[in-house]
Amino acid sequence: MAEIRIALRDDQLDRLHEISNRYGISPEDLARVGVEDLLSRPDEPIEALIDYVLDKNKDLYKRLAS
Repeated sequence: MAEIRIALRDDQLDRLHEISNRYGISPEDLARVGVEDLLSRPDEPIEALIDYVLDKNKDLYKRLAS
């Protein structure tokens, strides 16, 4: 299995930990689920997929940005 690293701001990492703790999973597993969700729709045009993910997680992104 390959690994990928991403840079997160401190507030984003804190929020990732908060959410993962609430669901009882590791931050890595939570991020993996998000990526798997994104990649599970290979037949959709990428713009529609991006719009779907952004809309689905709109409230989460707003909380992460504040």
